[in-house]
Order: sequence, then C-alpha cells, then structure tokens
Amino acid sequence: MSIWGWANPRKFMGWTDTALPVIAVLAAGMLALGLVWGFFFTPDDYRQGATVKIFYIHVPAAMIAINAWGMMLVASLVWIIRRHHVSALAAKAAAPVGMVMTLVALATGAIWGQPMWGTYWEWDPRLTSFLILFLFYLGYIALWEAIEDPDTAADLTSVLCLVGSVFAILSRYAVLFWNQGLHQGASLSMDAEENVADVFWYPALVATAGFALLFVALVLLRTRTEIRARRLHALETRERMVS
Repeated sequence: MSIWGWANPRKFMGWTDTALPVIAVLAAGMLALGLVWGFFFTPDDYRQGATVKIFYIHVPAAMIAINAWGMMLVASLVWIIRRHHVSALAAKAAAPVGMVMTLVALATGAIWGQPMWGTYWEWDPRLTSFLILFLFYLGYIALWEAIEDPDTAADLTSVLCLVGSVFAILSRYAVLFWNQGLHQGASLSMDAEENVADVFWYPALVATAGFALLFVALVLLRTRTEIRARRLHALETRERMVS
C-alpha cells in the first residue's frame, strides 16, 4: 500500500485510533523524564546560574515552532499538487499547536533575556523573524476561520504557508545571515565547539524528543477532529439540500 492509502480518511482514522494513545504515552514519559532530569538533576551554569534551565523548555518549543511550519508547508504542497483533503486538514490542525509553541518560545526567551541581556526584548534578527512567524500563524488560523468553503480556504492558506516559510527559514538561520544581534548560535548541534556541555545536552535531547512526540500526538488528535468536523459539515449540507 502506498503512503496515499494510509492517508485515506477512513484508514487514517483506523491506524491513528491505535497509534495515538501509544504516541501520547511516549510523549508524556519523555517530557517528564527530560524536564525532571534537566530541572532537578543538572547543575547551575557558571555564568547563567539557574536561569539556564529555562533552556529545556525554550529550545524544544522553538524547534517545534519552526518545524511545525515546515510540516504545514509539506502538507500544503501535497494539497496544491494532489488535492488530498487529509493533508490540508493536517496543516490546519498543526497551526494552533505551532502557534502555541512559538508563543512559549517567545515568552521563555523574554524571561531568560531579562537577567541575561538586561531587557525582555531586543529587535534582534532571530527574535524579530520569530515574532513575524507568530503573526503568520495567527493570520493562517484567521484565514481558515474567515472562509466558509473548505477547499477555497485550503487553497488560500496553502499560499500563505508558502509565503510564511520564508520567515520560518529566517527564524532558524538568522544568526547565520546576520552577525549582529544578541541571540547566540545553536545550542543543540553536532558541532562540539558550539554545543552545550553534555550534562545539559542529554536531558535537552530527551525533552526535545518529548516535545516532538507531543506535537505529533496533538496534530493527529486535531486532524481526527477536523475529519469528523468535515464529515459533519457534509452531512448538514446534504440535509439542507434535501429539505
């Protein structure tokens, strides 16, 4: 069976009915392990003190915020090319989750930035592009809600997703494009010179895996809800036409 067979609405509801509880339990376990390990079993940083521990929420949330838009981009392209309804609904389902992750990253960054930089906000290239990404999330969600016809909404939001992808890329690589700015380079990388110490790196990886699994679980759950809502809308439309 091809991947498109698994994305058939009926089959999607079937396999996610089994997979979703497993993914949710794994997400809860990984999140609990990573955050407890990071917050209670790692030392304070020699420069940042205890404030470094916000890293276990801020970095995973920021990574998911950016990659969520990437997932929406792929799903939107599938809709544009193949007109596959589940892909459009998956993109719609992912947007609120990505928006919340973006907001969490902005809030935790501000909380961390005040004692480290002396300010809650700076018009740094990465921070600014991340704020714009958050506004794109808001616009994407609002556009879905503003258009009654679901196919037209899917078309227009897919175009918006393509445009917003520029800012998702900027949010990820802004520190490489511009040398100025307060934001440091990547904390989780394969470069030993830039990477954080192992004592922080390992729990951060576990926490990031937990955030990723949480994202998958929430998107699957919300996609199932969107499929049900679409079926209900179709039934209501049919009843109105009959009556």
